[in-house]
This record gives sequence, C-alpha cells and structure tokens, in this order.
Amino acid sequence: MPKGVFKVPAPYNEPVLSYAPGTSERAELQAAYSKNFNQVIDIPMFINGKEIFTDDKRNVTPPHDHQHVIGTYSYGTAEHVNLAIDTALEARKKWSQMSWEHRASIFMKAAELVATKYRAEINSATMLAQSKNAMQAEIDAACEFADFLRFNVQYMVDIYNQQPESDKGIWNRVEYRPLEGFVVAITPFNFTAISGNLPASAALMGNVVVWKPSDTQIYSAHTIMNIFREAGLPDGVINMVFADGPMAGDILFKHPDFSGLHFTGSTGVFKHLWKTIGNNIDNYKTYPRIVGETGGKDFIVMHPSADSKAVATGISRGAFEFQGQKCSAASRAYLPLSKANEVLNYVVEDVNSFKTGSPEDFSNFITAVIDEKAFDKIAGYLDYIKEQDDAEIIVGGGYDKSKGYFIEPTVVVTTNPKFRTMCEEIFGPVITIFKYEDAEWENVLKIVDETSEYALTGAIFSGDRYAAEYATRALENAAGNFYINDKPTGAVVGQQPFGGARGSGTNDKAGSAQNLLRWCSPRLIKETLVSPVDYRYPFLGE
Repeated sequence: MPKGVFKVPAPYNEPVLSYAPGTSERAELQAAYSKNFNQVIDIPMFINGKEIFTDDKRNVTPPHDHQHVIGTYSYGTAEHVNLAIDTALEARKKWSQMSWEHRASIFMKAAELVATKYRAEINSATMLAQSKNAMQAEIDAACEFADFLRFNVQYMVDIYNQQPESDKGIWNRVEYRPLEGFVVAITPFNFTAISGNLPASAALMGNVVVWKPSDTQIYSAHTIMNIFREAGLPDGVINMVFADGPMAGDILFKHPDFSGLHFTGSTGVFKHLWKTIGNNIDNYKTYPRIVGETGGKDFIVMHPSADSKAVATGISRGAFEFQGQKCSAASRAYLPLSKANEVLNYVVEDVNSFKTGSPEDFSNFITAVIDEKAFDKIAGYLDYIKEQDDAEIIVGGGYDKSKGYFIEPTVVVTTNPKFRTMCEEIFGPVITIFKYEDAEWENVLKIVDETSEYALTGAIFSGDRYAAEYATRALENAAGNFYINDKPTGAVVGQQPFGGARGSGTNDKAGSAQNLLRWCSPRLIKETLVSPVDYRYPFLGE
C-alpha cells in the first residue's frame, strides 16, 4: 500500500511534430514506413503475456495497395477466447491489489515510449494499415495516444482524491475498487489512440481486460501491445484476441464474471451487444457497465453573418481529413443562400487542389478508405446520388479500387433537407449541402436537430454572438461536442472530452475523469473511532 500521498507528474498534450521537408522526424518516419512496407510480419494474439500463433492466417494489406501483403495475423477460436477470460481472472488477483502508483507508472512509461522510441513505428503502422497520411497518423497514434495515457493517470488521482466529509468521532473514506470480473474492450479501425485507450483506461483502474481490436487495425494494435509489454504491464492484465465477433460475443457476454464493455464502433453493433447483455443479465454476478461511442451524422451550420472562407475551410478539413472516416467528420452542412455559392466555390477549389494517393508520399492529403466493404458501401451511395433528381454532385463522385480503395472527395448539393445522405451515416469522404433562405435561420436549426438519429458533434459558424447563443441552445441535444466557429472534428484530450448521446453512444466522455469513473466501484468505509457501549439514546430518558 502507498506510504505517502504522491503527486503525479503534471500531464501535458504531446506536441504535434510538423514532418515538414528536411525535418528529422520526416526522415525517420519515411524510413520506418519503407522498412515496414518491405517486410511481412507474423502477428500473434497475446494471452497471459504469451504470443499465440495459429494455423489460421489472415493477410494484412494496405488499403491504398491491397495486393501487397505486409503481415499476417493468427485467427483464434473459442478456446482462445475462453483462455483469455481465465487468464484475465487469474491476473486480477494480483493486479486489482497493486498500489495505484505502480499501475500509474506503467502507463506513464507507455506514454513516454509512444512519444519517443515507438513514435515512428506506431505512426508508420497507422499509415500503412489504416491509410492515414503522416499528419493524421501523428495526431492520432503518437500524440492522442500519449495524451490519453498521461491524462488518465491524473484523472485517476483526481477520482481517488474525492473523499467524503467526516463528523466528530468518525472517519469516512471511499476506496475506488476495480469492477468484480473482467472488462471487454472492442475497438475500431479508425483511431489507433482509441484502440489503445479503451483497454488501457479500464486496466489503469485495476481491471483486467479481454481486448478484441478491429481486424483492419490489428497491425497497429500489435505495436500497442509491444509498448504495453515493454512498459511493464503484467501478464494477463490485457489479453488481445482475434476471433469471429459473434462467436467471441457468445462466450464473453454469457460469462458470469463479465463486468463491463468498453466499445467504439457502429451504432448497430452496439445496440446488438446491449441487447445481448440484457438477455444475459441473470447470468452475471454484478450489473455490467456499458460504455459506448458509436456513429455520427455531424453537421456544420452557417449563419449569414459568418465568414465564407472560414466555413469553407471547416468543410474541407472537417469532411475530408482521413477520408471522412471519423465518427466526428462533417457529413452535412446548411448554408444560407446569400453566401452558399461563395462557400461552395471555395470548397470546390480546395477539393480540386487535394492530392490523392499512398501516404508514403507526404504531399497526399487524401488516401484510401479502409477496405473493400467500406469502398462498396460508399460507392453505392455515390451511384444512388447520381440517379436522383433532388441532389447533384458538384465535385468528386468517382471511385476506383483497382490498386487501392480510393473514393474521390465528394460534395453533394440537395434541395431536400431530408435527402438520404443528409440523414444516414456514410463514413466516407462525402458531404451533402442544403441551402436555406436566410430568413429561415431559426427553422433550419429545428431541421438540423430532427434530421438524424445521432448526436455526436456539430458546429455553428457565426459572426453574430446572439445567433451563436441561439444556436447553442437550439442544438443543445444535437451534439455532445459542439463547436463555435470551428470544424466539428479534432477533440484534444484534456481540452475537449469526447462523446455524444442519442444514437451516438453513452456520452461517457473519453479523455475525462467521467470515463474512468465507469471502471471502478466505490466502497464507502465508515470507521467510528470510539464505539458506543449503550444502546439507549438520550430521548429514552425519564
């Protein structure tokens, strides 16, 4: 147990390197990319700290060059899922009792490894297997991941410092126990930082984890596990398995020791898992914690007083960075007729200036979407748009998967505010624009609020403070992260805790103490310093 009240190092946001021509970080990242592109690695599962290989090998290929194999990973079976659970529960006996400062040290060391020794490695892995350009990889895999690890330690200490008052002769205290059982972490392809944070945040609070990363993110997940191991994470605390989702779910969510789900992914999958957990509620020793961040249909609303160039830049960056494969990406925008054409001219000019291709070429702003399934879905939307009378593609609309899964950044203008691509999540480089009469400003905010099932992010651009205030109130429930005069993407750990409600998740705010509170179970301890020795109260006297 701690023998002191320890102060952890103050967390800070990892500085984003520029990767400008001639910089040392650019040369180091290019060398790492080239090395990894020209080798084939064999990626194991990690169970109880051991590398687990199977005969069922699946290829890892870059989305921008899908015929080129850069690795294989071992696909697991029900036996491996059960072994991961058993291993985690065994590891819990010691890990749940480890003093908090030793858990903190492991993840603080992991943050330093991400920011230094493994920086080029984790960025190049994210560029290769997830087709992020150098800057998007840097912001995600290096900086945001390090930020999560550092700030979570501070949030843990802040939680532990929340203690009750004590009356005379009494000492009240609260200990924040880990959950009783194991946590399941199911992580997405699009953010390496999220993939690392979901198992790490639960483990930091003393929990043990069975982690199932997305099949299309396994390459960088392998690097994450190597970092955790080098940082000193004990065997069995985080176990990484690759397996069929329904099969794994059938085992994980029926187990009596299942105690929590930390999820980022699609709304449909999250709803299915919630139903599964509900159907198995009688099996569990405790009510499981369910934390999820899911889809979005994120918006930009322009007031007539806003600056056209600023709005255009918000659209170009918010809709098309990382090919729109962010749950926060702008995918619908509402522009006043008085300025719509000016904004769209700027956007079209931007899109026409984008370079597209492999992230190996640092001048490429756009690369490929994640896989053929995503490509076909997005291409299907583009084909649908081309057949409609109430929508028009003003730039983009093309696609080609002969070498990589490339979709042209696409801007659609519709006369129908409930057009299909104004409502449904596409998860690709497509934004749909609706032009409104300037006098209909307040009414269009109602349309924004009622159009989508999601409520993740949104932005208002306005030079009129009254209008900005009105929109902030009118769209109170439409976005968990709301931006004024900025794009609706790019939340920074420690500055903009991230999460949404409605169909976008449980809004437990990754990158905040709110999230970590979900991974502990407080126990109040009341100690009476001198115990009463007579049951009689004064009111009983004659």
